[in-house]
Amino acid sequence: MQAQMLAPAAVLVVWTLIMLGWAAMLRIPALKKIGGLAKAPPGGRGQDLEGVLDPKINWKSHNYSHLVEQPTVFYPTVVILAMMGATGLDVTLAWIYVALRIAHSLWQAMVNVVAVRFVIFFASTLVLLTLAIRAVMLTLFAQSGVVG
Repeated sequence: MQAQMLAPAAVLVVWTLIMLGWAAMLRIPALKKIGGLAKAPPGGRGQDLEGVLDPKINWKSHNYSHLVEQPTVFYPTVVILAMMGATGLDVTLAWIYVALRIAHSLWQAMVNVVAVRFVIFFASTLVLLTLAIRAVMLTLFAQSGVVG
């Protein structure tokens, strides 16, 4: 069950890199149109492009940022569950989380109506909370293996 539990995390890693590539493929040409990186002041950050680039171009970058925020809680949770003996329910919940994060990405990158995006985010958060509680239960109530 370990590999099955880790597979959703591996897929989410690949998805995160796809979003990074998508953002870069749109931002780099847009930056060239406004003078390129050579004119960027020292210490500039992606947030500095707000109001400079078309918002639809920035949406992909916003989503990439989101994929390196909450999912950082998902990854260790999945590892804990894999190490402690994930069940089929845990694997299913992990895949649901990944599916919701991908749906969130696509929605934010292409449509970005915040009310809908929030519902998708909230649903994924509830799934992650469930996984985290499962991880706590498996670790707190694990047999210590100490013979007494």
